Amino acid sequence: MAHAENETTISRAPEDVYAFLADGLNNQAWRSGIQAIALKSGAAGALGAVYSQTLSGPGGRPIDGDYEITAAEPGRLLAFKVVAGPARPTGEYHLSEVSGGTKVRFTLDLQPKGLMKLMGPVITRTMEAEVAQLATLKTVLEAA
Repeated sequence: MAHAENETTISRAPEDVYAFLADGLNNQAWRSGIQAIALKSGAAGALGAVYSQTLSGPGGRPIDGDYEITAAEPGRLLAFKVVAGPARPTGEYHLSEVSGGTKVRFTLDLQPKGLMKLMGPVITRTMEAEVAQLATLKTVLEAA
């Protein structure tokens, strides 16, 4: 299994961080590689909501990366699974209140299948780059 995780502390309340993360339309503000995103079904940030997103793939080629929210516990946990595209990881944002703000831990997991198993190191590097973007999330939220 490919796994990546990162954490940071953001000088904002857990409810604020959660609300920002739960609304997938905010992803373009802090995640590079998103070409387009839209709410496809459900209520924004709610359990079962599906976001349609187009990501920059190899060579900048657009690839699908639609995802569904699978757990929604305001101020504590937001989980999702990718439901379209070549790689379909699951991810979780764990939030906890700490002195001066919110500790955010972002994890991604992927069980490669078929030929994708041969690309394990590349997949892991891509996932590590994705979770590293928490630094940008911190910058965006603390500037707001």
